[in-house]
Amino acid sequence: MDGGQLRKSKSPAVVAVFFLLGASLLFSKPSFPQFESSAPDTARPVAAPPAPITDLVVRDKPNDHGHAFVLSWTPSADDTGGRRNVVGYGILRTPAWKGPFKTPEETGPEWHNEEGTWWRLVEGESDTVGRAPAGAAAFELRGGKARQAGDYSPDHVGFSFRILSLGADGSASESALVGPVESSGQWFHTGKIPMAIAVLAFGALMLATVNRARRGKEMYVRPLAGINAVDEAIGRATEMGRPILYVPGRGSVDMIGTVASLTILSRVAKKVAEHRAQLLVPCCEAVVMTAIQETVKQAYIDAGRAQDYTEDIVFYISQEQWAYVAALNGLMLRHRTATNFFLGVFAAESLMLAETGAAAGSMQIAGTDRVPQIPFFVVACDYTLIGEELFAASAYLSREPVLLGTLKAQDYAKAIFLVLLGLGVVAGLLNLTWLTDLYQLQL
Repeated sequence: MDGGQLRKSKSPAVVAVFFLLGASLLFSKPSFPQFESSAPDTARPVAAPPAPITDLVVRDKPNDHGHAFVLSWTPSADDTGGRRNVVGYGILRTPAWKGPFKTPEETGPEWHNEEGTWWRLVEGESDTVGRAPAGAAAFELRGGKARQAGDYSPDHVGFSFRILSLGADGSASESALVGPVESSGQWFHTGKIPMAIAVLAFGALMLATVNRARRGKEMYVRPLAGINAVDEAIGRATEMGRPILYVPGRGSVDMIGTVASLTILSRVAKKVAEHRAQLLVPCCEAVVMTAIQETVKQAYIDAGRAQDYTEDIVFYISQEQWAYVAALNGLMLRHRTATNFFLGVFAAESLMLAETGAAAGSMQIAGTDRVPQIPFFVVACDYTLIGEELFAASAYLSREPVLLGTLKAQDYAKAIFLVLLGLGVVAGLLNLTWLTDLYQLQL
């Protein structure tokens, strides 16, 4: 056998040896120290949750109709000065009772009856009922009063509460469970005692002034220029032989401004009847028109001129605002009315009426309880009753004991309030907290 044949016969064995050596190097773990990894572990540690809140106090909300709780606590240390990773607080409520049921499924101390419905004692069933922002130290939970409401919270049924401190990374920690606490409604709102005292004092003052007026005591009422000019305005119309226009406004009969206007109309109609002048009273409300007809008719009877009253004095125009205004403007321009009375409830039509009357050369007396319309009457009318002067005018003209006594009671009450206001300012400047606390009202 020659050398070429020897090399050819040994080659498969050599290949197998090299194959086995390569496989062992590929699949075996090196045991040499220089091939071992020395890199540190880079896994992120789990963040600790924020510190829980402390000093949780839960109580029934005072001075309310019930179904409400007030929670207060000391914020988490991580919220007020620590890591500041608290993003809010979750309010958890655990009902100590569950229901309502029509009848108890079994008897025992765990069942409670409230107004014909039954509640059963339960444990561990918590609901999230609210969330307070970071930095908060109190929360007011108001439940619904209707049993069908989803947030219904029954009175006289215990609930336990805990607070979750919510971290920015999604972690949370719970406070200790506090309760059970029951809610209930109160018969009297203690925060409104000052208001109750003021109402009782004003009522006593009003009864005293009304009683004094009924006994015929003289009671001074500040003269009103617009009312004092009524006789002059009616006399002017009589001398000129031109009609008097009385506009009672666009208010309904249940508005106090309309009622005051009817009282003044009674006085005006009586004077017109005595002077035998012509009176025009256009209306835009059917019910108000009926009341005005009776008022004017009675005024003519009281003046002894019942035969002079006609159905044409009071008439209906339109309930539409601008149709009513257009008709009134036409009346003033066609009849050249000598005197115009605009007394009652007015809206945007006040300026158009007053300007038209001024252009017609009429003497005008206006008054309304709508404050935005007063400037228009002031600039375009001869006399204007500002605000409550419209109500004072009815008492001033009728001298009715009830109206007069009520008006004087209001004057006395205003004087008392001014004195109290001055005392409050002085108490605030001198830091007399015991006095300023008396002025605080809870509405």
